[in-house]
Amino acid sequence: MKNVLTIFRKRDKAQRSRSVGWDQSGQALVELALTMPLLILLLVGAAEFARLAYAAIETSNAARAGVQYGAQNHVTASDFGGMQIAAANDGQNVPGLTSTAIHFCGCADGTPSTCSTGDCAGSRMLEYVQVNTSSTVDPLFYYPGLPRTFTLNGQAVMRVWQ
Repeated sequence: MKNVLTIFRKRDKAQRSRSVGWDQSGQALVELALTMPLLILLLVGAAEFARLAYAAIETSNAARAGVQYGAQNHVTASDFGGMQIAAANDGQNVPGLTSTAIHFCGCADGTPSTCSTGDCAGSRMLEYVQVNTSSTVDPLFYYPGLPRTFTLNGQAVMRVWQ
């Protein structure tokens, strides 16, 4: 009788250990539930980073468009309002885009100039325009440790066509 009970106990223990090995149907669901918040956070963070990169590129391109307008000739080099309008028209998709334009000169030998005709006696005078742009982007979600707004800057300098 003792041998029969021992056989049944061994068989029962073997069936229980076998059933533990085969009953993994919910394991994948538990793993998915544990990793899904991390995956969603990564996806939202990547989308937010893409928005900031897009706004930074648009801000820089707006500065480039403004300076291209100003570098056409001597008349457009003094048209600061026209350069700012050209920058604003190029950066229409960026909210809160501001731009400033300046005009400056220098001599070909590297000495500074005030843009008057007698400044560069030994070399020729070079005329430049510069447009600075700035925009503020609010992220869609607040992340602890990061600022609530990001300020993006663009700058372009170009020599006036002479």
